[in-house]
Amino acid sequence: MNAFKGRSQTTKRIWMARCAGNEPAANKPLLNHGKKLTGSIVKEKLAACVNRIQTDSEELLIIKTRQSLLEALIEHVKTNHEYDVPELISLPITGGNLKYLEWIKESTRD
Repeated sequence: MNAFKGRSQTTKRIWMARCAGNEPAANKPLLNHGKKLTGSIVKEKLAACVNRIQTDSEELLIIKTRQSLLEALIEHVKTNHEYDVPELISLPITGGNLKYLEWIKESTRD
C-alpha cells in the first residue's frame, strides 16, 4: 500500500541542514547557534519543526517542511548560518504517519 497515493510532492519531503560551530558540541556557543537558527526557521513558518542532532563539532538539523518552501528556507539558512556554504540536502519521504504530514502542512506558510 502506498501511503502517499494521490498526495502532492509538498508532503513527501523533509529537508536537512547541517549547522556547524567551531567548538565542541558541549559548549554553549554551538548550542546557542543551533537553537537560534531552529527557532527562527519555525518562527518564520519555513518548517513545522526542526530536530537537532549534536556531534563533536556540528549539529545536524532535520527540518520538516514543504517543497514549496525550499528556496525560502535555503535563503534563510544561508543568511543566518556561520558557514559561507552550509550543507543543505533533501531526502524523499516514502511513507509515514499521514496525520503528522498534514501537521507539517498546517504548521508552515502557504
